[in-house]
Amino acid sequence: MAISLAPAALQRVQDYLKADPAALGLRFGVKRTGCSGWGYVVDLAREQRDGDAVNEQDGVRIFVDADSRELVDGTEIDFLKQGLGEQFVFRNPNVKGECGCGESFTTDPERAG
Repeated sequence: MAISLAPAALQRVQDYLKADPAALGLRFGVKRTGCSGWGYVVDLAREQRDGDAVNEQDGVRIFVDADSRELVDGTEIDFLKQGLGEQFVFRNPNVKGECGCGESFTTDPERAG
């Protein structure tokens, strides 16, 4: 299983981890949401859970739960600043469709909305 951080995302996560030394790394996964089925969940990892897969990139550990692993394998996480806004963006090779608002995705082209 491979999750990677683009340089801007790596820097942003390293900044978050420096500000919160109790965090173990980044937790990345999905949850059921939206009209297409799945939405990304990104947070600081406070613990390693049973079944977690753990990647490490430049000292940043990325924790992915077993239920999310197949849906996010191969994803590159980036961090973009546009005007006054900034956000993490995901380049996930498993995505087959997204909802119109971009808040959720599907890996099943029959469910793409």
